[in-house]
Amino acid sequence: MKDQLNSREGGFSLLGMLFVVGILASLGVLGAQAFPTVLEYQAALKAVQKASAGNTVGEVKQIFDKAAQIDDINAISGKDLEVTKEGDKVVVKFAYNKEIHMFGPAYLLLKYVGRSK
Repeated sequence: MKDQLNSREGGFSLLGMLFVVGILASLGVLGAQAFPTVLEYQAALKAVQKASAGNTVGEVKQIFDKAAQIDDINAISGKDLEVTKEGDKVVVKFAYNKEIHMFGPAYLLLKYVGRSK
């Protein structure tokens, strides 16, 4: 009786392991496609912070466009920025969406929103 209990070993079956590997590979591919958009968002936040040093709306947009060219920001441009004043500080805001094709008709939608400090 004891031999029968010990002979049954636990663990993953080949099919179970292939399923787990497939899910992890899919998540890895999705993550690899999403990671550059996060880096671009971080660069846009940095560029918006630099641009908030401008005094006029045109100057803010020009500063942002120069920083966007250097940091390779393609998702937004100076014309997409919302420039306002809060007290004596210039506040620059932006928002944009990025779509990542997953498979078939399915897309992953990432919404990015940011503003200067």
